[in-house]
Amino acid sequence: MPEPDVFQAIAHPARRQLLDALREREQPVRELAARFQVSRPATSQHLRLLLDAGLATERRAGRENFYMLTPEPLVEVSEWLAFYETFWSDRMKALRRTLAELEGSRSDRESRQ
Repeated sequence: MPEPDVFQAIAHPARRQLLDALREREQPVRELAARFQVSRPATSQHLRLLLDAGLATERRAGRENFYMLTPEPLVEVSEWLAFYETFWSDRMKALRRTLAELEGSRSDRESRQ
């Protein structure tokens, strides 16, 4: 089975919520499971995908596993989104120009009446 990539890892809302929680601080799986009101095995399964994608690290302390965010792989997502940000920015500028032209045409017609 191939290792999950960053996009697969962030595709599920629960995993995105886990990443948000891990931004705050390193946390044990029991706290994460309680926070999201899902079973500990389900939380562990989501965390395993985050670990496999390189988005989290795991540290064992006694009987508990602690997880911490590793945000560097998210650069790939940011770079991919950059194109679409430019795309939408350009489209919004074009829309503003069109609306301004329409408003100008409307004002011209109204002033001639």
